[in-house]
Amino acid sequence: MIHFDDVDIRLNGFALQKVRFNVPTGAYAVLMGRTGCGKTTILEAACGLRPIAAGRVYLMDRDVTALPPGQRNLGLVPQDAALFSTMTVEEHLAFSLRVRKTATKEIRRRVSELAEWLGIVHLLHRRPQGLSGGERQRVAIGRALAATPSVLCLDEPLSALDEQTHAGMMRLLKEIHGKTGVTVLHVTHNRREARNLAELLIVMKNDQCVQGPQARHLLADADDEM
Repeated sequence: MIHFDDVDIRLNGFALQKVRFNVPTGAYAVLMGRTGCGKTTILEAACGLRPIAAGRVYLMDRDVTALPPGQRNLGLVPQDAALFSTMTVEEHLAFSLRVRKTATKEIRRRVSELAEWLGIVHLLHRRPQGLSGGERQRVAIGRALAATPSVLCLDEPLSALDEQTHAGMMRLLKEIHGKTGVTVLHVTHNRREARNLAELLIVMKNDQCVQGPQARHLLADADDEM
């Protein structure tokens, strides 16, 4: 579950006020809106990367408003993947588990499982340099999922991919959601992603989050990219 309860966010003259929406546990939610409307700001507030001025943020029935990112039990895939140039793919997948001092045997099991799921077994000993856009995103998704988070936040994860890779990654995200049951908040401005992935659609309109039938109407009336 992800719940924003009248959240205010202010940053360098930009402000969102009384943001309210609710994502049920286990749902795949897509937050859609035009560039610059505040989608990423909302995602960062959920992750604890953006302070809020008022209101409350709840994840899985916990009030996490005052908690740092590391205590929110969530995974984040940034738009640019943000991979570490000095780490191999295997080290990326193991990173959060090592931080948590997970047993070596369990780290190896989890890394192997994720690599199989994501189709990157052959890349485990590679570094990010030279990986394709789709491969980089698969690694970033695996890193975010490694510690079995209850919430997965995706910030425009498919925006830099070519059309064929984009379609394959949408299928992969569906498969991952089906396997893990993780609650997902996926930010995009792409209508095709929203149509293909959203079990729950949230649309930014006039600085507010609209969900339910009204959001579907807004999507139907939108351009291919909002």
